[in-house]
Amino acid sequence: MNAIIVTGGKQYKVAEGDVIYIEKLEQEAGDTVTFDRVLAILDGDNPRFGTPVVEGASVEGKIVKNGKGKKIRVFKYKPKKGYRRRQGHRQPYTKVEIGKISV
Repeated sequence: MNAIIVTGGKQYKVAEGDVIYIEKLEQEAGDTVTFDRVLAILDGDNPRFGTPVVEGASVEGKIVKNGKGKKIRVFKYKPKKGYRRRQGHRQPYTKVEIGKISV
């Protein structure tokens, strides 16, 4: 059974036992999180689609850890003007293990 959930402004297709990286949540590692915004439940020959969400459906997950992604460099440059700016960025994330998909 698969489900399509919305969190952090993005959509994810998940199944039980999957590990996903999502936008940072405020909970700590080891906490349980419930995703109530389920757009679709894909269960073999019986798919259910919401308008916009499936009523009564939820996906439970366990937070494995909070962390930061790899550093990216942002470099701005204007030729012949002596303008150069270098900036780094590390995007925070939350690693979640999907547990139970309930309808």
